Amino acid sequence: MSVRIPENLLEDILGRVDIVEIISGYIPLKKSGRNFKANCPFHHEKTPSFTVSAHRQIYHCFGCGESGNAFRFLMRHEKMEFPEAVEILAKKAGVILPEQNNPEIARQVSLTSQLYKINELAVSFYENNLHASGASAFRDYLLNRGIKLQTIKEFHLGLAAYEWNSLINYLRSKGIGLSLMEKAGLILPKDAGGYYDRFRNRIIFPIFDIRSRVIGFGARVMDNTLPKYINSPETPVYIKGKNFFGLNLSKDYIRENDFAIIVEGYLDFMIPYQEGLNNIVASQGTALTLEQIRLLKRYTHNVVMIYDGDTAGEIATLRSLDMLIEEGMNVKVVPLPKGMDPDALVRREGVNSLKAKLQNAKSLFGYKLEVLKCRHNIKDAHGKSKIASEMLLTINKFDNAILRGEYIKRLSEEIKVPEHYILEELNKLKPNVGVRSDEGLRVKKSSLGINPAENLLIKFMLEERELIEKIMQELSPADFTDIRTAKIVSVMYDLFTQGKNIEPSILMNYLSEDDASQLVCESMFMPELLEQEREKAVNDCIARIKVQRLKSQREHLHIQIKSAQSLGDEQKLNSLIKEFHNLIKKGD
Repeated sequence: MSVRIPENLLEDILGRVDIVEIISGYIPLKKSGRNFKANCPFHHEKTPSFTVSAHRQIYHCFGCGESGNAFRFLMRHEKMEFPEAVEILAKKAGVILPEQNNPEIARQVSLTSQLYKINELAVSFYENNLHASGASAFRDYLLNRGIKLQTIKEFHLGLAAYEWNSLINYLRSKGIGLSLMEKAGLILPKDAGGYYDRFRNRIIFPIFDIRSRVIGFGARVMDNTLPKYINSPETPVYIKGKNFFGLNLSKDYIRENDFAIIVEGYLDFMIPYQEGLNNIVASQGTALTLEQIRLLKRYTHNVVMIYDGDTAGEIATLRSLDMLIEEGMNVKVVPLPKGMDPDALVRREGVNSLKAKLQNAKSLFGYKLEVLKCRHNIKDAHGKSKIASEMLLTINKFDNAILRGEYIKRLSEEIKVPEHYILEELNKLKPNVGVRSDEGLRVKKSSLGINPAENLLIKFMLEERELIEKIMQELSPADFTDIRTAKIVSVMYDLFTQGKNIEPSILMNYLSEDDASQLVCESMFMPELLEQEREKAVNDCIARIKVQRLKSQREHLHIQIKSAQSLGDEQKLNSLIKEFHNLIKKGD
């Protein structure tokens, strides 16, 4: 979604969906007083600490701290981005998003929907071809390649017939125009006019996105015709470098095992997958892209690469290593013998052989060093220099100084060059200053605990809107010592001034920081106070926050006074002392 979604629409969506219904579609909830409880889906536990409030439309886990509203639950559980979660819940709630109000974008949305439909029709057509009576040779080819009949059906494999226009005729019979077929990448124009089918006399591998929608196709010949594989061109729904083959089937296994195996091709994926190695994806080529890595990061930060045992596979692995490291992934590599790929290995030696290799996967340091030692003479000074230069490019990608130090030590031992020379070369490299702004890297959090008075006051303001005006007259956001509570209070004041709703589930839409949203949820699940105790508690909280603010100001002024004294700045010193005495009077 390229346009900003207005806050009133987000509020409308949250007002129409029920968080209990949403979450119970994923995990079983049990009634517990006013709330619902379950074992947390975000960490392993035996005693339920995951609590859902139907009244407040929020959830909070007292074990791991995960908190949020319906949008955040979908984002966390389904590993999707905010716009995707909004789109899904908007559809469920019957809310029309801005794209659908824009005629141009509405046409694009309509085109996208039509392309998904055309692709589904093509899948059905190709599948029927493969299972027709005259296609036994193609079925036997797949079975002889080790692909089971159940797998053929599960992956919706198909057959593009030899005829030039069989798909065109089929889609025309379904009312699909040639222009849409071309936009879907299924047909090609003839030089002399007219069109013909893009895929002919080939086994068809449908490609699905993570929501199991057909977005494109791969097509393989059965003989030695070149090219062996041809793929769909890029279309409005298919960009090769942004998808993995098989991720729609393997994503839950990847999340469960907390690591993903990356292979190259369709059969490299399918053969291990059907034999029970399910936490696997195929990159559909030899080069991983940044978009693919970030997609995979939704499910795990641990990767084992198994590319083909040839020069192209070796180069692709080396190229991918640095990108994976820059994105904060933990990487290992399984090198295969020359001419071997995961498909052939599993068919010849069984899936347990591949699993054994996974157990003994090489560290990225060990793999890259081994490759470089084969390319350069490690006994020669120039060879050592080239090996060190290549290795330092990778070592420099690590943010962690301890890891860099350990790898420098190992490199020194391997090439028999003193560490200080390697460090000298490392220092010549431009510092790795790239910033990752994804969910896998969090900004360092405050080491201070939350002031209970600040937390309790947020609870009171969320429960009684009338209190906000009273508290605004007594405290500013700057009076709150923790940056997270200060941010929450600032947003609440702004919403109150604008006359907007300040429900907890809505407030979280304005908070980009996870821990700020967590504090909102924690405060709402704090024990209730009796009515007669609330007024006194509010006044006590205000008084404590004021005292803490004065204390902080005094400490800050004290530091400034000492600095002015050491610098001999009499004018500034007198001004600071006067300010310090005024603060003391305020506290009396």
